[in-house]
Parts: sequence; C-alpha cells; structure tokens
Amino acid sequence: MLKLTTLLIGLLVCMSADAQIFQRELGDYDLKLGTSPSRSMAQGLVKPSSTGSFHGGLDLSHDSGWYVGQWAPSMGLSPAGNLEVDSYLGFKRPFDRTLGYEVGMIHYSYPQLDTLDSQEFFGGLTLLGSRFGAAFSNDPDKRNSTLFADLSGTQPFGVGLSVKYTTHRLFTPASIADGGYVSGFNDWSVKLSRPWMGIDLNLIYSDSSLNGSDCSAYSGHNSQCDGLFTFKAEHRFY
Repeated sequence: MLKLTTLLIGLLVCMSADAQIFQRELGDYDLKLGTSPSRSMAQGLVKPSSTGSFHGGLDLSHDSGWYVGQWAPSMGLSPAGNLEVDSYLGFKRPFDRTLGYEVGMIHYSYPQLDTLDSQEFFGGLTLLGSRFGAAFSNDPDKRNSTLFADLSGTQPFGVGLSVKYTTHRLFTPASIADGGYVSGFNDWSVKLSRPWMGIDLNLIYSDSSLNGSDCSAYSGHNSQCDGLFTFKAEHRFY
C-alpha cells in the first residue's frame, strides 16, 4: 500500500497541470494513470468527491475482470483542503453483450485528519446500456444506503437521465436549534445530461428530507440541504 501511495503522489505532482490519462498494456493487465478519474466505480454509483487543485490516481485491471486502484480527489496542499486517498478493489464482468455486473469495495482514508477511515461496498448491473446499482457504507458518524440508476440505454432526444437516492442513519442524533433531534435523513438527486458541440451539459436537481432549522444536521451527498438546481457545462481538452 505504501509503494502504491508513493506512486500516486508522484503522479499527482507530475501531472496536475493538465487533465489527462496515460494508458499502457502490461501483458494481461491494463494500467491507467491520470488526473481524470479513469473509472466510474460501481457503474457510476460511487464517484470521487469534488477535486482540489492537485489530484490524480491509478487503475490496474486484468482481463479476468479484477481491478484495483487508488484515487486522490485532493492532495491537501491548499489551506481549505485535506489529503484524501480512496483505495478500491472490484470485479467487473459481462454475461453477454446486453447484461453485466460489478461488485467491489472502497476504503476512504484521510491521513491529515484525526478521524476514522470508512469503507463502502457496492454492486451494479448493466442492462441494455443502462446501469443500476446499490452501495452500503459505514462512516465514522453514520450509515449510508444508496440506490442508483443511469438510464443511458434509452436517451430520447439524446438526453441522458440518472437518479440517486440515499438514506443516512446517524449513530448519534444531532441536536437542532429548536431543541429537537435528527436521527436520520434522506437525500436524492436527478441529473439530465447531453453533449453539445464537444461540451457536456448537465442540469442537476438535488434535495433532502430536511428543511428549515433541521438543515443544521445535514451531512449528505448534496452540496445543499434544500432543493437546488445546478447547471454545469464541461469541456475536456484531453
């Protein structure tokens, strides 16, 4: 693990200026190094968190379907960011051209913080180009259960649709301003996506079961507790 992390840090330093992926075949293995995520883990269910200025990772896969890798969404070089290293192991295999599956786990570690590491177990199915998955994780303060669907197999008018719903159960109820407690909450998101002239256009709506003063207890996947529309336009140069 130490050698793998050292290689990852070297990659981050050398390749942080431009987003790119270096790929090379090593016999039956396929090695990818880059500052863009080379794998959407759990068929798109588990994605790396928002990236900092310096980030990157490596991914090694075998023809049998096994893969292993590390991804660091932040090197912790800025005052607002902390070093995060996500190590994952999984198995991905198609049954035929229309159906496949994937299972695995991810270990999240934060070497610069005095906090416990967390693990996430995931599984997914691919059916006629659409993807469905579930994940279960134990964070230091809560347990999360997620369902995910990416209907890429059917895109009317060229528009992709993906949805995610997560249930969070707090180990210790959080107190709120009115004297009450929050022991759990749900959050969800819906994303519409469409490529246009080399640009990826995304419209995202996210919300949670909390509102008002209850939002002080929110610690879910979304950037905001209340309902929020977000529009993103991304263009990749590499």
